[in-house]
Amino acid sequence: MKQDLKLHIYPRSAKTNKQGFYPIYVRITLNGKRWEFSTKKFINPKTWDAKNAKIKPTVTEASSINNYLNQIKTQIINLEIEYNIRNQEISLDDIKNLFARKQDEVVRMIVPIFKLHNEQISKLANKEFAPGTILRYETTLKHLQDFLKFQYKVEDMALEKIDHAFIMDFDFYFRTVRNCNNNTTVKYIKNFKKIINYCLANDWIRKDPFVNYKVKIEKVECIFLSEEEIVKIYIHEHPAERLKLVRDIFIFSCYTGLAYVDVDNLTKNHIVKGIDGQLWIHTYRQKTSTPTKIPLLDIPLEIINKYQDHPLCKGGKLLPVFSNQKMNVYLKEIAAIAGINKELTFHCARHTFATTVTLSNGVPIESVSKMLGHNSITTTQHYARITEQKISHDMEHLKNIFDKKKSKVL
Repeated sequence: MKQDLKLHIYPRSAKTNKQGFYPIYVRITLNGKRWEFSTKKFINPKTWDAKNAKIKPTVTEASSINNYLNQIKTQIINLEIEYNIRNQEISLDDIKNLFARKQDEVVRMIVPIFKLHNEQISKLANKEFAPGTILRYETTLKHLQDFLKFQYKVEDMALEKIDHAFIMDFDFYFRTVRNCNNNTTVKYIKNFKKIINYCLANDWIRKDPFVNYKVKIEKVECIFLSEEEIVKIYIHEHPAERLKLVRDIFIFSCYTGLAYVDVDNLTKNHIVKGIDGQLWIHTYRQKTSTPTKIPLLDIPLEIINKYQDHPLCKGGKLLPVFSNQKMNVYLKEIAAIAGINKELTFHCARHTFATTVTLSNGVPIESVSKMLGHNSITTTQHYARITEQKISHDMEHLKNIFDKKKSKVL
C-alpha cells in the first residue's frame, strides 16, 4: 500500500517571540493525519524563502539552519525508505519516536560550560589559581558573549556549531572590533581553547576546532630603566604624598624584583635573617607558588623603615600599596615629571631589577632567576637583557686578562 507522506517546513507567526522572530515548524502529514513540532530555531520572517522552505543565503546563520532543516528531511526520508525495505507501513508514531529520541539527546551550549569552568576555578582562588587568572577567564567569557551577539546575533551557541571558521572569526573579532594586538588576541583565544579541550576530554564534541589554528606569541621588547633613570625617579621630590608613596614602592620593586601582587602581599613576617646574617625577603610568588628569597639592599631597607608606622601597615602589612591600576596611572605622572620618555608600568620594575640592578652588575643569571622565582633560565632571559654597558664591561675585563697574559710572555 502506497502511503501519502508530505513534509512542510514553515515559520509560525502565532509563536512570535519578543524580538519579533518566528519559530520554524515542521509539519508532517501522513495519510491525511498530521503532526507538527518546533525546531526551536527562530528567524526574521523577512529572511524566509517560502518557495524553497529555507533561509535566504544572505543571512549569517543561513548555512547552519538550512543544513539542520535538511537533516530533518533526510531523517524522515531515510525512515520511510527503511520501512519500505522491510515492507512495513510507517505511522506518525514511528516518526514521533524518531524525533523524541533526538530531542532526548543533550544539546550542550558553550556559555554555561564556560560559566561552570569559571565557578570551579574561583573556588580555588589563591590555591591553584591566582585572582588575576580568574579575572582573565571572566573577561574572556564576556568577550565570547559579546562576540556571539556581534557575529551571530545570539546569546549562546551549541558546541557542535563551534568549528574552525568560528575560531578564525573569534580571532578576527579581537584584532578588529576589540582592536587587540597579536599577543593579547592569542592569550584570549588560548583561554577559550582550554574550555574546548575540557569539552573534548568529556566527549561532548568529536572534532577539535583548533586543529588548523596556528598563531604564536610575538616577542616584545620589555621596558626597563637605566641606572641614571632609577636615580632620577628616586631623588625627585614630589609635592603630592601619593606620588612619593608610589615612587617608593616602585623603587622597592626595582631593587627586589617582586611583582606588584607579591609586594602587595608582603607582611613583616616575610622579613627574615638569611644565611649571611643579613635581612632577606622570604616569600612565595602568588602566580606560581614558587619560593623566593631575596637579600635586602640598603635602598629597599630604607623604604621599609620609612613606612613601618604608616596607618596601612599597622595590621602587619609591610608596605602601603595602592591598587595596580592606580599605581600605573601615577607612575606615568612620575615618569613625565622626571623627564623619562618611557611607558612606565609597575611591571617595568621587575625587568629593571633583572637587567640593570643585577645582571648588568655581574650577578649571574642563575642567581637572578632564583630571586625572580623562575623555574627556568629561559623565563629569566625574557626579563633580563644584556645591555651594551654590560658587554663593554665584560670585554674590558677580557682585555685586561689578555694584557696580563701578554705582559707575562714579554
